[in-house]
Amino acid sequence: MGEAEFFFAPPERQAGSLILFIKSGLCSAMPLSDGLYYAYSNGGLASQPPIVLIHGAGSDHLVWPAQLRRLRGWNVITVDLPGHGRSDGTALQSIEAYANSLLAFFDRLKIYQVILAGHSMGGAIAQTLARLYPQRVAGLALLACGANLNGAIALSELLCNPVTRSLAYQQLENNLFARGADVNLVNRTLQALKKVRTGVLYADWLACARFESSQWVSEINVPVWVAVGAQDRFTPPGASIFLAERMNHARLQVIERAGHMVLLEQPEKTARTLAGWLDELFR
Repeated sequence: MGEAEFFFAPPERQAGSLILFIKSGLCSAMPLSDGLYYAYSNGGLASQPPIVLIHGAGSDHLVWPAQLRRLRGWNVITVDLPGHGRSDGTALQSIEAYANSLLAFFDRLKIYQVILAGHSMGGAIAQTLARLYPQRVAGLALLACGANLNGAIALSELLCNPVTRSLAYQQLENNLFARGADVNLVNRTLQALKKVRTGVLYADWLACARFESSQWVSEINVPVWVAVGAQDRFTPPGASIFLAERMNHARLQVIERAGHMVLLEQPEKTARTLAGWLDELFR
């Protein structure tokens, strides 16, 4: 199948609101674009900017559950970052580099404006894109994310040392999920992490460790949905509260019985509340 073509023109070239024109028929699985693999769900109106789901460290697009990858009523693009999943290239060591790779991806697909949804490191990338290229971002959904990702340096060092790697996985098991989380879900997530190349894990956690947005996050001037699991121990609710208080148009959603992997632990509630926010603002 050939690459899908999107025509999402900048506002100065349109008489009215932004319109996404989909030239070719689209299915859920798509090829590479600018070296990045993506999946597409065509469930929304042509007048809406697409939602782009950005995964976190050591993950790929499949970390997003079907409820979000196929969010009812919306066009959704779910992408593998460089060096992750089916994408080409190598993992990058800065959040800004990941942001620029996504900008090139949007340009290749001729998408002018998007709504970004990022989990953890993906939320850091989304913040950075909104700061560097504000005209390209219509809104942000930040899940389990803060103005920094403290502890990333120590974790990256543990993961990349064969002697301490098992300790790193134990820390992840203790901190990624809420107490009482489904054992099968925890095991599947950890097994997936253990299959990720060490170089990818190190690059991602190094990028996380270098990220800090507290000095400029208040400059972001688009609608923002900030979601956090009530039992998140990796980026605690206080980190999300900090973001919501400093962003001009933010709404905070605390999701009970969920930790850092809120999108997996409570997929139905996460999708439902995200869709409600989107419908209210963008329809």
